[in-house]
Order: sequence, then C-alpha cells, then structure tokens
Amino acid sequence: MTDLNRHDWDDAILPFQLDSADIRGRVARLDKVLDNVLAQHDYPAVVENLVAEMAILTALIGQTVKLRWKLSLQVRGSGAVRLIATDYYAPQQDGDVGQIRAYASYDKEKLDLTGAGFEQIGKGYFAILIDQGQGTKPYQGITPISGGSLSACAETYFAQSEQLPTRFSLAHGRSLEAGGVQSWRAGGVMLQHMPKASPLIARDAATGEEGTLQNTDLLDGDDHENWNRVNILLDTVEELELVGPSVSQHDLLLRLFHEENPKAQELQRVRFGCTCSEKRVRDSLSIYSAKDIKHMINDEGKVTADCQFCGAHYVLEPTSVGMDALEKDGTS
Repeated sequence: MTDLNRHDWDDAILPFQLDSADIRGRVARLDKVLDNVLAQHDYPAVVENLVAEMAILTALIGQTVKLRWKLSLQVRGSGAVRLIATDYYAPQQDGDVGQIRAYASYDKEKLDLTGAGFEQIGKGYFAILIDQGQGTKPYQGITPISGGSLSACAETYFAQSEQLPTRFSLAHGRSLEAGGVQSWRAGGVMLQHMPKASPLIARDAATGEEGTLQNTDLLDGDDHENWNRVNILLDTVEELELVGPSVSQHDLLLRLFHEENPKAQELQRVRFGCTCSEKRVRDSLSIYSAKDIKHMINDEGKVTADCQFCGAHYVLEPTSVGMDALEKDGTS
C-alpha cells in the first residue's frame, strides 16, 4: 500500500474488502469539509457534535451506494433538535470529487446546552433517501430513532430496511493545530456484511427496539462467527486513530484487519459543496401561487431566500417567480 502524507489523508474515503470474512467496509476522514460545513452556522456545541456525527456517517454511507446523483440522510425529532439533514453528491466522472453538505434546525428555548446531544432529538425517525437523478423515482427508507446514537440509528436502518448487518465506529471533535488554530476532525470505519442471495428474515425474529431487526438477527453459522471476529478487531480502534492526525486510512486498515487480508481500493476524495442556485430557488418557488408569492415580498419589493446549507442569500424580482401571472390576472 502506498504511503500517504497527511494532506492526502484529509477529506477522503477508502473502500476495502475483507474477502475471507465476506465483509466490505470504508474508512473515512473529514477535516476541511467539516470545518466548512460548521462554519456556515453558529451552532451551539451540542448541535455541532450531532452535525459532525451525521456528516461522517453520510460520507461512509454515500460511498457504499452505486450512486449517480444524491444520497441524503435526515433525522427528524420531537425534541429541541428538530432536524439534521445531510447530502452526499456522487462524483460525476472517474477522478471527480464527491460533495457533502449539512445543516441542523433546533429550538433555542428548549435546547439543553449541557446535555447529551442525541437525547435532545426526542422521538422521531432516521431516514435515508437515494435520488438517482432525472427520470428515476427516489427511494426512501425510514427507521425509528433508537439505540442512543445516530450511528446506532444507521445500523438499525441497514438491518431493518436492507437486512445487511452493518457496524460503525466514529470519532469527531476539535483539534489544536500548530499556531494555536483549532479545526474540526472526524473519522470513522464502516463494516457491512456482503448481501445474501435470499436475505429475507421473519419479522418475528426481530430483537431490537420497537420490533426492529438487529445485526445479530441476520447472521448464523460461519457468517456469525466471521462478523463477531471482525467486530472484535474493530473494538480495538482508538479515537485518535479514527480521526487520523498521524495514521493514514491505509495504515489504520492494516492495523485493524491485517489478519483478514484486506484489499484496499482507490481513495475517493470529498469536499464541501452546495448545489443551490438562483434557478433552483425559482424552481422551488414555482409550487406557490401568485397570491402566495405576493405575501413573500419584502419592504424593498423583492422576494428573498436563504440556503440553509451554505448560507447563500438570493434576492429575486417578484415578476421572475410568479408575480407576473398575478398582475395579468388583475388580482390584488
């Protein structure tokens, strides 16, 4: 395996396979991506940590899908943290860079700044949405919020919706760089058992919360033994190894799974990116009637919109988003 300097490790995902165990996986690192995601909003620390966890999950999951366009993760809850949304945009061509964006919505009055983040989501659901682009029907899978962490929700989703045993080990936080500069770092490992030809499991075999399937419900015999062995190896990983200040993805893969003869594939690079544009804003406003548009006009006679992901501010002429139709009708 090729030695990489630290710059090459940043913001990249390494796919791998453990053929002897019939398991595939990913090692992901987010650095500048996470700095850019969190710089768009002045989140409290408890919200920042949830967004960071969701972003590294998105990097790991997005790279496992044969994706032509966009994968989205969403958490919607009844608590102080109402929504966490992330998008992973697949590279359009070989050698291109994937893009990640994320944001959260929360109730400042209800938020407990000293409490654990996951508990402040409350009851709700974790969803994965896959959009393969124009001419296709988007896919959506939903599972209840449970398990004590966002990564546990994702594991339940794959067991319940895809019947694929899946495990995540994640770490994230601020690191102190040379010169006293703080920056975000996040890293994670994803393990996933290869799909079976006939994966359907009886629902009455489910042992998880609210009757959901769990990893242990899906495996038996040699598959169960292989899964346990590889997970025991993953349990030895340390947080500093995951975030990777001094350990490359390749080195971490060998450190954890050298006995499993890991086969690494090509690194997939990612960056912060947003697809918002004035045209997309106009398209989104096209669902509103001319009367509704009239109520959106501000004191300066403009219609404005802000992108929640990147903070871009758009100022539009009312006639460009439907007011021309209202004026022609003579409706006031």
